Amino acid sequence: MKDLIVLKVGGSVITDKKSEKPKANLKNINRIAEEISEAYASGKFDLILVHGAGSYGHQIVKKTGIDKGIKNDEQRVAFAETQRLQNDLNSIVTKALIKNDVPAMPLQASAHAIMRAGRLVKFDLEATRGFLRSGLVPVFYGVPAFDTEQACSILSGDQITPYVAKELYARKIIHGTNVDGIFTADPNKDKSAKLIPLIREENFEKISSWMSGSSAVDVTGGMLGKISELLDVAKSGIESQIVNALKAGNVKKALLGEKIGTVVVR
Repeated sequence: MKDLIVLKVGGSVITDKKSEKPKANLKNINRIAEEISEAYASGKFDLILVHGAGSYGHQIVKKTGIDKGIKNDEQRVAFAETQRLQNDLNSIVTKALIKNDVPAMPLQASAHAIMRAGRLVKFDLEATRGFLRSGLVPVFYGVPAFDTEQACSILSGDQITPYVAKELYARKIIHGTNVDGIFTADPNKDKSAKLIPLIREENFEKISSWMSGSSAVDVTGGMLGKISELLDVAKSGIESQIVNALKAGNVKKALLGEKIGTVVVR
């Protein structure tokens, strides 16, 4: 079998994450779909795509508190509405991919996932294995999911990505974000900030003190949460790479093996 790559594209890239209403960034979605298509056509790898929710999820979750559990009828409706909104965004993303000849298969993770106190504990991936064997590109996305302790919690793309990568023995994870990688300070505020090309467990404690949370509404832990998940998956020998998906060409370069951004290893 070909090497498997799990590509996560953040909600801040494919939506206007600061918008109070769901708003897709169609320009970025279409460009990234083209880059994926060009790289995938090389035939060098199998691919799973995971995308974030951005303004299609974070605002309604923050407003209703369903990530902390379901306690009333209003939250039950919000639970269902949040899933519907994620389906809408996933439809936009997969439509763009299919238009570019990528056989994108939309997969609703919450139909197969079990959470416990906000953590993913069970996820049936047998159909996903079959789709990969059939030459398809499974496309997951962040969702509100059933939680055995609180009825609902958020199954983010940042949890889906490492879980799927480990279970399906991926070679590499690529995180397409809105930054060039991990820096010693916020490069938008500090001109002396330097890119950190390599993160290991040994330097994570120091690096974590430099990190700040997402500047937009984010109920899934921000960049610090992403790095923590990637360091955990690195223990399984899976390399991760954080690149700026807002910059044209970066997604294609990362998929084809170019070393840009920040790499996270064991």
